[in-house]
Amino acid sequence: MRFLAILLLTAGAILAQAPKSIVGTVSAFRPETTEIEIRLDRDAPVIARITGDTIAQKIAPGAKDLKTAEGIPVTDVALGDRVLVTLAPGTSNVLRIVVMAAGDIAKRNAADRQDWQKRGVSGIVSARSGNRITVKTKTFTGEVEAVVTVDDRTSFKRYAPDSVKFSDARPSKLSEVTVGDQLRARGTKSEDGLALAAQDVAFGTFLIKAGTITAVNPESRQLTVKELGSNKILTVLFTADSQIKLMPSFPAGAMGGAARGGVPATGGPAGGGFDVNQMLERMPAGGLESLKPGSTVVISSTKGAARDQLTAIMVLGNADMLIQMASMMSGAMSGAGRGGGMGGMPMGGVSMGGMPGGMSGADSSGLGGLGLSGMIMQ
Repeated sequence: MRFLAILLLTAGAILAQAPKSIVGTVSAFRPETTEIEIRLDRDAPVIARITGDTIAQKIAPGAKDLKTAEGIPVTDVALGDRVLVTLAPGTSNVLRIVVMAAGDIAKRNAADRQDWQKRGVSGIVSARSGNRITVKTKTFTGEVEAVVTVDDRTSFKRYAPDSVKFSDARPSKLSEVTVGDQLRARGTKSEDGLALAAQDVAFGTFLIKAGTITAVNPESRQLTVKELGSNKILTVLFTADSQIKLMPSFPAGAMGGAARGGVPATGGPAGGGFDVNQMLERMPAGGLESLKPGSTVVISSTKGAARDQLTAIMVLGNADMLIQMASMMSGAMSGAGRGGGMGGMPMGGVSMGGMPGGMSGADSSGLGGLGLSGMIMQ
């Protein structure tokens, strides 16, 4: 028994001194102390020290193990790189740092997003029957419907609550897809874009909120926003993967041109109409410093546990025009419901395309008419 107790104590001591590994993004360098700051996805940043014994390696984005890792000079590590850092027991000294270069990640993500657009369809799930999922997208020219067919080889992923990362999406299955979910699929698309045999399906429940910024906290990476219509105070949390996009300022009267077809068609499932999500893809990115108190923002977020706290997927700054566009579409659709010349299109402007899952009526800005996506494919 005494031998067993000694063995257990020894094992505990060995485990206690095991090297510690952390994953994050390089956010700062301190050359004078040979230290780097690593921003973790959820915890406070960690300061780690590079030494003469530190081993640096590089792997390609998407690599599942270190079999293809290649040695690099530690000076090749750059801001924005994703890193796996192994620390010496009880110290902040880096034994090994494995790098996914920020530039390589950006190229991979851009190619992947392009592939989802080229070979994909997206929209709000309106029906599911057998192995067929019907999705709808609203455009200025009407409502477009596409049918996604799945089989045993189709990969399903569902976005996790309070996470904007596609990599956090968990494996799922067809039976979990419900009416009101937001869904993107890619695979073999028909010539008219109205049918798709899916290779991959990603879906989730998202919220879209609009409001006026009342405070910006760069240290905690948070916004405080007064929601349009309800005047509720919302706290918006940013992660390393949250995106900020800035709409350009438009001259007075620009909306009239857009409503008359002045905004170019960018193609929905059927290749016609106005797709706000493709427009957002081309807009310049901004930083937290570009968001100012008093300005209007539109926020897409995951549906988390706290109603007054949002984890931002995308925050769109200078968003007054987008809200005007949604309002115009909402009015047009309401007119159509009264037989107002939109081809008998049913009323859909008040049911937010970006707020699936029974959130109809909670949107004071009418953004549902635009079908704003909550998904970032990366």
